[in-house]
Amino acid sequence: MAYLGPRLGPSRVLLPAVSVFRLLGSVGMDVMGLAVSRSALERLDFDNVALKKLPLDSSDEPGVRQVKGACFSRVKPTPLTKPRFVAVSHEALALLGLDGEEVQNDPLGPEYLSGSRVMPGSEPAAHCYCGHQFGQFAGQLGDGAACYLGEVKVPPGQDPVLLRENPSGRWEIQVKGAGLTPFSRQADGRKVLRSSIREFLCSEVMFFLGVPTTRAGSVVTSDSRVVRDVYYSGNPLNERCSVVLRIAPTFLRFGSFEIFKQPDEFTGRRGPSCGRDDIRGQMMDYVIEMFYPEIQQNHPDRVERNVAFFREVMVRTARLVAQWQCVGFCHGVLNTDNMSILGLTLDYGPYGFMDRFDPDFICNASDNSGRYSYKAQPAICRWNLVKLAEALDPELPPDRAEAVVDEYLDLYNGFYLDNMRKKLGLLTKNEPEDEMLITELLQTMHDTGADFTNTFRSLSQISCPGEGETETETEEDIVKKASDLLLEQCASLEELKAANKPSMDPRELAMLLSMAQSNPALFQMISDRATIARQLDRLGKLKDLMETSQEELKTKQAEDWSRWIARYRKRLARELEGQSDAAAVREERVRVMDSTNPRVILRNYIAQNAIEAAENGDFSEVQRVLQVLEKPFSSQPGLEFPAWVGGGEQGERDEGEEHQQEAASASTSAARAPVPYHSKPPAWANEICVT
Repeated sequence: MAYLGPRLGPSRVLLPAVSVFRLLGSVGMDVMGLAVSRSALERLDFDNVALKKLPLDSSDEPGVRQVKGACFSRVKPTPLTKPRFVAVSHEALALLGLDGEEVQNDPLGPEYLSGSRVMPGSEPAAHCYCGHQFGQFAGQLGDGAACYLGEVKVPPGQDPVLLRENPSGRWEIQVKGAGLTPFSRQADGRKVLRSSIREFLCSEVMFFLGVPTTRAGSVVTSDSRVVRDVYYSGNPLNERCSVVLRIAPTFLRFGSFEIFKQPDEFTGRRGPSCGRDDIRGQMMDYVIEMFYPEIQQNHPDRVERNVAFFREVMVRTARLVAQWQCVGFCHGVLNTDNMSILGLTLDYGPYGFMDRFDPDFICNASDNSGRYSYKAQPAICRWNLVKLAEALDPELPPDRAEAVVDEYLDLYNGFYLDNMRKKLGLLTKNEPEDEMLITELLQTMHDTGADFTNTFRSLSQISCPGEGETETETEEDIVKKASDLLLEQCASLEELKAANKPSMDPRELAMLLSMAQSNPALFQMISDRATIARQLDRLGKLKDLMETSQEELKTKQAEDWSRWIARYRKRLARELEGQSDAAAVREERVRVMDSTNPRVILRNYIAQNAIEAAENGDFSEVQRVLQVLEKPFSSQPGLEFPAWVGGGEQGERDEGEEHQQEAASASTSAARAPVPYHSKPPAWANEICVT
C-alpha cells in the first residue's frame, strides 16, 4: 500500500456503533496496545505520490536491465548483517518529525534506516535517469546504489521557512548503499564506511553553511563486507558495507528528463524512453505542480508555464553555484545526473573544500582534464542547463530556452558579487570598482598561497579607518599589522613548491608538446591544450620558486598584502561616508562578515580523521565533527580538537564483529600531530586522494 497511517487495527471495515463498542470492550485494549507500542519509525506517515503520479516499471525481472517507459522500478533492498548506527543528525531527522535520540535507541532503527527492514508504508523503488558524464551522453544510469523508500508527510509545526522551500508537504527519503537495482550496471549497489561518512557530514555542513542541499539523517554500518580497490592500485581491501539515509523534497535531477533523449550524435546512445513524449509531459506536470506550485497557478498557458519553470531552475542553479564559489566548495562530478531539479547540492562523491586558494583546484583525482575544477563550475552548470533544455524539448521551445540561458551569466555574477560584498563587509554601497577589489584579493591569495577560508575569516579583524586608532599609529603601522595577520595564512616556500610541481612526467609533457605540433588530431584524442597550459604554468612557477629563498618569498607576500589592504581600507572608508552612526556601521560589518565567512569547514583532513577513527571502531569523532560543523561560524570552547587529543575519552566502540587488524593498533589519526578544526591543513593532508 502507498499509505499506512496510524490505525486501531488491521481492519477498516465500518461496523455499527454497538459492535464497535463491543469490539473495544473485548479485544480493543490489545489492539490499542499494539498501536501504542509501534516505534516512531513505524509510525511515519508515508504518502508516496511519485509512485502514483509517475510511470512505474511493470517488470519485476531481477538484475540489471534497460527500463523502458518508466520513471521508477520496484526493488528489494538487500539486508545488512548486524547493522548499527555510526551517527545521526538530530536536525535532519526532525524534518520527518523524529527525535534523534529515540531513533538511536530504537533496536530496529539501524535496520529500518539501512533498508534491511522495510517500514510500514514504505515502497522501495529505484529511479531511472540518464546523464552526460564528463561531456558525453552515457545513456541509462539510474539509482545504482540508492533506493527510494517513500515520501513522509511533513509533521505538524514544521518551520514555515522549510515549508516555503518544500511546498510539496512531503520529504522523500532514500537509503544509499542498500544493494542491487536494475541500474547497478557492473557494480554491487553497496557503499562503504568512508564514502558514507563523507556524504553524511557534507550534506549537513552545507545546510549549516546556508547552501541549498539534500540532507542526511544517519549513517549505518554493518558486518557485511565488499571488496574495494580504492586507488585502482591492485591492492583491494575488504570494507564494511554502510548506508546513508538521505532526505530531500525530491531527488529528481536534470538527468531524469534525459531518459527521452534521441540517439546522441557522438555516442549513438539513446534514452531508454526515447520517443515517449507523453511521459516527459507527465513528469513536467508532476515536478511543477508539486515543487513549483506558484508557477503552476500563475501561468495557465502551458508553454509559458514551462518557460517560467526552466527560468526558475536556471536562477536557482546560478545562485547555488555562486554560493559554492564563495565557500570554496568543489563538487567534483558535475554531470547532468548530479544536478538537482530544485537547485540543491546533490550527490556528494569526490567533493572537496579548497584549502590554499587555487582557481584550478581539482578535488576529484579522476578528473584528469580539470573539467570540473573550481573555476570551471559556473560554466559547467550553464552547459548542464543547455542539456536540460534539450531534454525538455518540445515541451520547452528551443528559442525560449536559449533566451533564458542567455540570462545565466549576468545572474550568476550578480549573486556572486552580492555574496562577496558580504564576505568583505561592503554593505552600505555597491561600487563599480568592488569587482576589481575582489579580483585583486583572489589574485593576492593565489600568489601568496593563502588559505581561502581562514583568510576571509580574518578580514573582519582589519579595522575601518578611524576605528580604535591611536594618535601615534600611522596608516603604515595599521596596514603592517593587518598584513602580519594575513601572512599567517600564507603558504611557505616548500608548500608552494609542492603545490606547483607538475602532475605530469616531464617526458610525457615533452611528447605531448611535440605531438600537438606534429599530429594535432591525435593530440586532441589523448589530451587538450588547457591541460598542457596548466602543466607549463606550474613548471614556470616552480622554476621561479627554486630561485627564491623563504625570506624573499615572505617579503614579497607582505608587499602584495600591504598593497591590497591599503585599497581595502580606502573602500571601507567610503562605507562610512554619509553615515550618522559610524560605530553602528562598523559593528554591523563585523557581524555580517563573521556570519558569512565560516570559521570551520569540512576539510578533507577533518573527514579523514573521523573516517579512520570509525574504521577503528570509534564512531564518536563522526558525531563530534557534526557537532562542530553545526555551528560553522562560531567558536565552541571544548570542541576545538578531536576527542582523543590530550587523552580525551573516546566514545563507545563499535560492538560489531572483531576488528581484526584495524583494532590491533591505535588509530592512525590519534598518532598524528593534532591540529584544531579551524586550522590550516597539516602537511599529511596533501597525501589524501579522493576519486
